[in-house]
Amino acid sequence: MLRLGHRPGRDKRVTTHVGLVARAFGASGIAIAGVRDESVVKSLLKVRDLWGCRDFSIEDGVDPVEYIERWKRSNGVVVHLTMYGVHVDDVIEQIRSLGRDILVIVGAEKVPRVFYELADFNVAIGHQPHSEVAALAVFLDRLFGGKELRLICPDAKLYVVPQQRGKKVVRVEQSNSESAQVYRDVLRTGRG
Repeated sequence: MLRLGHRPGRDKRVTTHVGLVARAFGASGIAIAGVRDESVVKSLLKVRDLWGCRDFSIEDGVDPVEYIERWKRSNGVVVHLTMYGVHVDDVIEQIRSLGRDILVIVGAEKVPRVFYELADFNVAIGHQPHSEVAALAVFLDRLFGGKELRLICPDAKLYVVPQQRGKKVVRVEQSNSESAQVYRDVLRTGRG
């Protein structure tokens, strides 16, 4: 996932949320174009270390054009989320059927034309102004067919136990494979 146009003084919270959605909804990483923002990186690392998926990569200060060109050279597909694109439901099967790694581009401010041209697909979640966080969540949900909503990160230290009422979080100190089994048992029995 490539985040364009991050403005450190203004976008810390939104960019962090884009990264949180990317991790929780099954993306393999986030790259933040242009600037370095240690506070965003630290926030995402903290979540990753507690909630798992340590293979989720986080980098900032990347050159976005170079990053996209490198992605394309490695046979990857580039999807730019924009309200001006083709509706997600009209292209999601085609994108999924390619069977290639997908780089999803999400902008913060007005996205320069070059990114529309570099993208293999310009995809709209809807044709109204909306949040880039919501757009990424809907796109990843469509891409993975809802399977990402049950993502279990085997290296997590914390797991939520689903409940009708109340909040229950289980801390697991075992090794990775044991952690995942403990969590599956918690989900099955409802007891941590």
